Amino acid sequence: MQKKVTIKLLPSEAAQSETVIQYAARAAGLSPSQVTGFNILKRSLDARSRQVWILLTLELFIGEPYQKRKLYAPTYQDITGARKKVIIVGAGPAGLFAALRFLESGIQPIILERGKDVRARRRDLALLNKEGIINPESNYCFGEGGAGTYSDGKLYTRSTKRGDVQRILNILVNFGAEESILYESHPHIGTNKLPAIISAIRKQITGSGGLFVFEKKVTDFILRDGLLEGVSCSDRSVYLADAVVLATGHSARDIYHLLNGRKILIQPKSFALGVRIEHPQSLIDSIQYHQSFLQPGEHEQSYVNNRTYLPPAAYSLVHQVEGKGVFSFCMCPGGIIATASTGPAELVVNGWSPSKRNNPFANSGMVMSVGEEDLVPFRKHGPLAGMYFQEAVEKKAFQAGGGHFVAPAQRMADFVDGRVSQSLPPCSYLPGILSSPLNEVLPGFILTGLRKGFVAFGKKMKGYYTNEAVVVATESRTSSPVRIPRDPNSLQHPVLKNLYPCGEGAGYAGGIVSAAMDGEAVAGQIAARFGAS
Repeated sequence: MQKKVTIKLLPSEAAQSETVIQYAARAAGLSPSQVTGFNILKRSLDARSRQVWILLTLELFIGEPYQKRKLYAPTYQDITGARKKVIIVGAGPAGLFAALRFLESGIQPIILERGKDVRARRRDLALLNKEGIINPESNYCFGEGGAGTYSDGKLYTRSTKRGDVQRILNILVNFGAEESILYESHPHIGTNKLPAIISAIRKQITGSGGLFVFEKKVTDFILRDGLLEGVSCSDRSVYLADAVVLATGHSARDIYHLLNGRKILIQPKSFALGVRIEHPQSLIDSIQYHQSFLQPGEHEQSYVNNRTYLPPAAYSLVHQVEGKGVFSFCMCPGGIIATASTGPAELVVNGWSPSKRNNPFANSGMVMSVGEEDLVPFRKHGPLAGMYFQEAVEKKAFQAGGGHFVAPAQRMADFVDGRVSQSLPPCSYLPGILSSPLNEVLPGFILTGLRKGFVAFGKKMKGYYTNEAVVVATESRTSSPVRIPRDPNSLQHPVLKNLYPCGEGAGYAGGIVSAAMDGEAVAGQIAARFGAS
C-alpha cells in the first residue's frame, strides 16, 4: 500500500532518512517499522519565520517492497530514410526538444547550429574571459545547447499552458540530470552538469538518424511562391526540407535583420533592461534565513563550509515605479557574473551557478520594463526599434568599461546617490570591473527606476541596500525585443508557409523549460500536419 503525507521538518532532520521516516509514520498514524521506504514528491523551503523549515510531500510504501520512482521514457524511432525532413535552425532547448519530438514521430530533424559543440565552446569562453577576445559565433549565447548550456540551469517556469513540465523534467533526468529536479520546488541543474546532458541529447539525435551540423550559420531563406523550401548558409551550402523550425534564441540579431530585410512579418515586443547586482552570499543568507552562519572574524570560505543543511538563499523582488515594473531576474545564489556579449564593442552580462551553488557571491539581474513608449528615438527602425535600443546601451557599457569586456560598475549606494565609487568590492566577473558612473550608460528612466527600486528593496530585505553590493552593467538580453508571429493553432508563420517560429528568439518562451515545451509543441503541430504519430 502507498500513502501520501506532507510533513514539516528542521533542515537537519530533513537530511536524515531515518528521521524522515519517523515523522512521516507519525503523520500517517503508523509505526516506523511499517514504512519500507518513500519517494519525495515535493520538497520546498519555508523561511517566512525566524525558524527555517523544510516541507516534504512523500509517497510512503507501507507493508510492501519499496519501488523506486518510475521515470517517463519516450520511444525514439530510427528515422534513417524518413520520408519527411525538418530543418531546425538553432540547437538551444527549443531546437533540441523539437528534434527529440520529431524522433518520436518518425521525422528526420536536420539541426543547423551556427556555433560549436559544448567542448569546443569552452575554449572560446576561456579566451573571452581571460583575454577579452570574442568569437561572434561561439560564446555564452551561441553554440550547442544555446545560452542554456552555460546558464544557471534553472528549470522552474510558470508557463504550464504550452506543455507538460514534468515530461520535460523526466526527459532531462533520462539524459543525466539529477532526479531531484522532479520534486524540488525550484529545480536547478547547474552550469557544470548541463554540457554533459546536452551532449547526451545530441548523441540520441544522431544515433537515431538525425543530422546535427555545427558551425553552419543560416544567412538566407529559399522561397518560392510564398513557401519556405529551405535555407542557405554562410558557406554557400543549401538545405531543403518540408518545414523549417526557427529556434535561434533571443540574441541572433542577424536573423531579425534577415526577416525584416526579406519583408517577412515581425513585430516589436516589450522586454526589460538593467544591471546585475552582486552581494556576498553570506549576507543574503543572513537576511533570508534570519540568522548568520558566520562567527565573528570568519571569512567567506568558512561560511561555505559551515552552511551544512540549507542551500544558499535566493530572493525574488519586484517594485512599481511610475507604472513600470522593476524586478529581479535570473537570481543566481552561489554564482558568478558572466559575459553574455555576442559581438565586439558591446557589453552584456548575465549570471549562472554551478550545481552546488558554492561560490561566495549571490548575483541577480535587476531590470526594468521597456515598452514602445520608451523607444521613440529608435522608431525609424520599425519592428527592430527595441533591438537598436539594446545595442545602444550595450555599446555605451563597453566604452565605459574601457574595452576587453571589462564592465563598468558602482557600489550600490553610490549608484543610487549618483557618486562615482572610489573603490569596488570583490566581484565574480572574470574580465574585471571598472568604477564608472552608470548614469552615462543607462537610459534616464531605467536609472531612476533602478535607484528607487533598490531603496524599496532595502526596506523589504533589511541589509540588502548596502555599499558592499556592486552594480554591474549591463543586463540587456532578458528576452527578445522582437516577436515572430505565428498562427495560434498551427504555430506556423501567418504569411510565410512552412516557417515555424519557436522558443525565446521568436518571443514565445523565457527559460530552458518553457523553450523546451515550445519546441515540443511546434514539433507536435508539424507532425500532426504530416500525419505522423
